[in-house]
Amino acid sequence: MDTEQRFIELIEHHKRIIYKVCYVYAPGRGQIDDYFQEVVLALWRGFPDFRGESKTATWVYRIALYTCISFVRRRMRRPQSVRLSVDLACDDDMQAREQLDELYAVISRLGRLDRALILLWLEERPAGEIAAITGLSPGNVAVKLTRIRCKLRKMYNR
Repeated sequence: MDTEQRFIELIEHHKRIIYKVCYVYAPGRGQIDDYFQEVVLALWRGFPDFRGESKTATWVYRIALYTCISFVRRRMRRPQSVRLSVDLACDDDMQAREQLDELYAVISRLGRLDRALILLWLEERPAGEIAAITGLSPGNVAVKLTRIRCKLRKMYNR
């Protein structure tokens, strides 16, 4: 199998986590695809150098996280333009979608590290993997996650 085909399979296999990271960091729904494209480009650039020393999911998440954070920083330096969009999609499960949007809106108000930690926790990643991705110790990850969940409860119930 050639490199391009392996890369396409990697993206297909991990696109859910990539979209979740993009969803948390993109300032609006209309920009999620822009963030996704930036992440895919960064993954493509780094793909030849991936040595498999960590899990593929860990590598993908780390690239996605740092790419989105960099993209946010770059966009903050540029003048903002107003972009209007209307989402006419009709969903049978609109209430669940609204609750999910509300949760992500609360998560987006957290600091960068807290957002990354809670997103990984929501993905049900083990503490050891979260520690490997973020560079924290597993004990520190557990303590921070407890504090973040408490903070989220308070923010969500306001």
